[in-house]
Amino acid sequence: MAMWFDIDPIYLIWLFVALSAALAVEAVYLLCFSTASYRSQINRRLMLAKDRLDRESVIVALRRERGLTAQGDYRLNLVVLNRLVLQSGITVGLTRLALFIAIGSVVASGATVLFGGSLTEAVVVALLSATALPFLLLRLLRARRQKKFSAQLPDALDTIVRSLRAGHPVPVAISLVGREMPDPVGSEFGMVSDEITYGADLETAMRNLYIRIGSDDLPLFITAVGIQASTGGNLGEILHNLSSVIRQRFKMRRKIRALAAEGRASAMILSALPIGLFIVVQLTSPDFYASVWHENLTKILLVGGASWMLIGNLTMFKMVNFKI
Repeated sequence: MAMWFDIDPIYLIWLFVALSAALAVEAVYLLCFSTASYRSQINRRLMLAKDRLDRESVIVALRRERGLTAQGDYRLNLVVLNRLVLQSGITVGLTRLALFIAIGSVVASGATVLFGGSLTEAVVVALLSATALPFLLLRLLRARRQKKFSAQLPDALDTIVRSLRAGHPVPVAISLVGREMPDPVGSEFGMVSDEITYGADLETAMRNLYIRIGSDDLPLFITAVGIQASTGGNLGEILHNLSSVIRQRFKMRRKIRALAAEGRASAMILSALPIGLFIVVQLTSPDFYASVWHENLTKILLVGGASWMLIGNLTMFKMVNFKI
């Protein structure tokens, strides 16, 4: 303990001077930093609105970068694929997405040939890289975005409830969510507000929101708003109860996920075990598979083993995932 009191006071003085200088710089930065610039970084819609004067150009830009036309229709005749791209939330546009997929498939096929694969194998890899891999990636992005939206939706409903209790109409309450909350809720509710501003009725704008998101919790909100618009009632109280229900459902999903953690861990361990053993054998004895590596039967067995492993993983995934 005595060593702490033997510190030269000059070092403490310099330490406090450095801290004071850092705090002074931070204070000047916060005073000079534009609040509007900060608020424009909350979500994608506000970032686009910073450089555009009218809200119509903002919603057109948001639609086009999500794979829609300027009027909000699908650009592709293949509706299932266009809806998947839309709900995944990617903002590169369909043209750039197709270009990225084409480049990825060419690189994957070239790497297959470079590492000793045949032309047939390169074609198969290119086809998988251009079809199955983007499809699985888009589904993963959509699931992550829907999960994040569902987690933010109760807070958005609470914001709407507070605005309604303050005397604001429903469109103003929805626009408040678009200004105050981050993505994906912020931009999506902002687009609803813009659509209402430019002539769409509330129910149509809310259904467009469901098409863009596809979350299981949204129909409850859309139905509540639609019923209140046609028959009347205390929408604030309805949305307050709905927010509580969604939070309880989210809590139940988390509880089930915790209970199913053992099954997920078993699936990951069983999947990683053969791959790990192969790497260990390859590092310790590089010639172990050298005599059979280029045999056609080996490739067939590897494809069969990988397919069987995929079936097992899908089965375990179904066993530990439940709909609430």
